Amino acid sequence: MKRIWQTISMISGMVVAGTVGAAPASVQSEREAAFDAQVKSEDQIAWLKQMSSEPNHVGSPHDKANAEFILSQFKSWGWDAHIETFDVLYPTPLSTTVEMVAPQQIKLGGQEPPVPGDATSGNTANALPPYVAFQGDGDVTADLVYVNYGMPEDYKALERRGISVKGKIVLARYGSGWRGLKPKLAQDHGAVGCIIYSDPADDGYNKGDVYPKGGMRPADSVQRGSVADMPLYPGDPLTPGIGAVPGAKRLTREAAANVLKIPVLPMSYGDATKLLAAMGGLFAPEAWHGGLPLAYHIGGDGGVKVHLAVKSDWSLKKLYDVIAMIKGSTYPDQWVIRGNHHDGWVFGAADPLSGNIAMLSEAKALGALVKGGWKPARTIVYASWDGEEPMLLGSTEWAETHAAELKAKAVIYINTDGNGRGYLGLSGSHDWQHLANAVANDVMDPQTNVSVAKRLRAKILTDAFDKIGRPDEVEVAAAEKGGDIPIGPLGSGSDYSSFLQHLGIPALDVAYSGESEGGGSYHAVYDSFDHFTKFDDPGLVYGAVLSKTVGRLVMRIADADTPPMVFGDFADTVARYLTEVKKLADDRRAQDTKRTKLLADKMFDVVKDPRRPVGPPSAEASTPYFELAVLENAVTRLSASAKAYDAAYAAKGASLPPDARAKLNAALRDIDQLLLNAKGLPGRPWYQHMVYAPGRFTGYGAKTLPGVREAIEERRFADADAYAKITADALNAYAARLDTAAAILGEKSPS
Repeated sequence: MKRIWQTISMISGMVVAGTVGAAPASVQSEREAAFDAQVKSEDQIAWLKQMSSEPNHVGSPHDKANAEFILSQFKSWGWDAHIETFDVLYPTPLSTTVEMVAPQQIKLGGQEPPVPGDATSGNTANALPPYVAFQGDGDVTADLVYVNYGMPEDYKALERRGISVKGKIVLARYGSGWRGLKPKLAQDHGAVGCIIYSDPADDGYNKGDVYPKGGMRPADSVQRGSVADMPLYPGDPLTPGIGAVPGAKRLTREAAANVLKIPVLPMSYGDATKLLAAMGGLFAPEAWHGGLPLAYHIGGDGGVKVHLAVKSDWSLKKLYDVIAMIKGSTYPDQWVIRGNHHDGWVFGAADPLSGNIAMLSEAKALGALVKGGWKPARTIVYASWDGEEPMLLGSTEWAETHAAELKAKAVIYINTDGNGRGYLGLSGSHDWQHLANAVANDVMDPQTNVSVAKRLRAKILTDAFDKIGRPDEVEVAAAEKGGDIPIGPLGSGSDYSSFLQHLGIPALDVAYSGESEGGGSYHAVYDSFDHFTKFDDPGLVYGAVLSKTVGRLVMRIADADTPPMVFGDFADTVARYLTEVKKLADDRRAQDTKRTKLLADKMFDVVKDPRRPVGPPSAEASTPYFELAVLENAVTRLSASAKAYDAAYAAKGASLPPDARAKLNAALRDIDQLLLNAKGLPGRPWYQHMVYAPGRFTGYGAKTLPGVREAIEERRFADADAYAKITADALNAYAARLDTAAAILGEKSPS
């Protein structure tokens, strides 16, 4: 990577000069300074206070009022704006019950209490009770089993201890994996209900002072969320793949594969303590112990019984997406799209409104530039989505409804969600990595007066020195060199998913974080204006920084002669992903060999503690060798084609004649769509991207080269061979398009 960065750094100045804008660099700099002057933290404070003053869940009066307010603001700043509505399935609780019925009767659950100093925490008359969306209604009473984080490895640990959750209610703690997997896996293992609680080890007093003294989660706080099986598909469960518009053919709720069948409720650690303290059975493995002052037992022995009941209103609810546009002067049919959602689980100050108000600052500043005479070359589309929290509803329905137009016009989708104080975080399509770094070099950090890129590099290097977390060797090497910092891949969990993974539109996701204490208020009543402005981003200083970061991305792409992409970054990243997949296969084969020998030698029986018996793991078929040569060849070809194009554009892009530039732009605009395969991923055809996808068992977390990687992880060995070929075909098509683009520049194909 160091050597590759040196190559890119030599051409990056020419790449930027040739692509960042039709205007000279001095004009661009002046324009960005004028943009910055329009971005006011005071505006964001006022907007945040207003928009987080009432509950903002989908279907609430204030959620609609916020959409109408956002629309009025866009119009006042000169944007062509409208509200687009969709009718989607979204269950809201009519009644919820959770209580311990043995060894004693204790009623649990209920709304969080108000706290001193939080003006909205008592304003819950129009709020829904703590709940999770898309669970299955039901009324069950059963033994309770503690399953740690409720991930696949936890069920393997239970199996080795002879414990089944069939017919039981499971108690899982938040963390380690996406919340929706916890009840999904419980359901798959035969459980009749699921409770998910926040353990103080993860976001409570083990992490800092709790609210209101500090920002971390207090004992009565409950994390809401969606538990739909989002790795199958996001959006309206009844209209997968098509927009939820009048006349759309809808599934029945029973036929919607991503809606769960068992009742599920979230719980505070104050309530969970009462259950865990009463539980008996086997002592839990050490890694299962959280931060509560008690001995963690697995239960399942009949000692603790729980009554769990949920009844919901399963009617269709209306979404209100706000769509605003500034038409491009030169390329009106090329769209730079930027979005953030406005719905929350309750008040939603941090998640999502801190990002939405940053977007409003951008819109105000761009409107002022237009009134001052600026005409962006490409059309700019801003979107404030509704229904993101339940299941990316508003963005998915809009993207599915306008799929053909978006595939024909969209250049990129830029996303934000919540924001905070601290360090720049960037994830997305790696052909846009260099532009993201270039912007980061030009935005100043308000706490240190260095660029946000330099501060991020310092964070990476000092964390590696202090052995904080797991250092990424590629990141550290780039930071040491002072070069571009690699951006992360995108999984799911926010509104970029439909654009990237279903339509093949490249995407970036941007946020600042690392020094705020928003984790303690996440999806709770306490995600409030007072919490956010005290603990997450006092004075909305980083809200302004986010606006300046994303605003530069939008303006530079909108005005670029040719979209500023560096394809060598993408090729290098894919090569790294292939190395990881090959190592995964090698590691699995070595582990399989060890397991087979240990089982044959009965070593697990020898070490078994009769007082805490743990049985041997199940025997599994050995991991074979895979047909990865076709994928290795494709990655090699991609690398050659990418570097050839990057070098050709660096040499000739700035002086390209208009006709040739038009041909070049046409060749590159939809290049990322070549990474799609209409067949989709195994068992989930909605996800069609062959490089980036949310993991089946990670949810939010990304799986790269997912068709191959997950096939190896899940022992679907035939799929590994099949998707090596499918993925190779996609990469070869991408490389061929780069060869076409290079030929327009007069470069001979390296293939």
